[in-house]
Amino acid sequence: MTQDLFGEQPPEQTVEHLMDGAVVLRQFALAEAEPLLEAIGTVTSEAPFRHMKTPGGHAMSAAMSCCGQLGWVTDSRGYRYQSEDPESGRPWPDMPEAFRELARSAAETAGFDGFDPDACLINRYQPGAKMGLHQDKDEDDFSQPIVSVSLGLPIVFQFGGLKRSERPIRVPLGHGDVVVWGGPARMRYHGVLTLKAGEHPLTGGYRYNLTFRRAR
Repeated sequence: MTQDLFGEQPPEQTVEHLMDGAVVLRQFALAEAEPLLEAIGTVTSEAPFRHMKTPGGHAMSAAMSCCGQLGWVTDSRGYRYQSEDPESGRPWPDMPEAFRELARSAAETAGFDGFDPDACLINRYQPGAKMGLHQDKDEDDFSQPIVSVSLGLPIVFQFGGLKRSERPIRVPLGHGDVVVWGGPARMRYHGVLTLKAGEHPLTGGYRYNLTFRRAR
């Protein structure tokens, strides 16, 4: 990890290696940010944002929607992927081609060729929202990477070890940054710290996160 992670973002795309199997692609999605945000609006007009509840009954602070063949769901029955939106009973909206192309390109740039996501989780953070340390382990094939895109307000990403007790590193993420992790880093704990209040010219007081996965 370099000093750049804690300073101002570079003015052009760069690749920062966090550890074996994990990189930050700085400003990788910047040029596509507006079409991506438009596509988020289209998806969420069909499958609106909602605050899902954990099996323990706690509402998640980040609002969520999904698109693709499968969507990730949490409720009293547990964590899982399913093809239908539980609120409407209809299939999740198709994954926009702009999403799929970005995910494939980012994965390839990070050294993971042939990534073909079948699920995209869309999280919307407002000030005060966060995501605690967790593993992405509901997928069938852990050989596939995770691609995570940040849009809007900046936030601090936490990338930990293979045990929750291991101290995570803190990586500031800005608009257009993409984090990709897989291989030996695939099962590392990760999350984001509480979003601070701010105003972004494209997203207002929000941060959006697209997380691409191969679930099945």
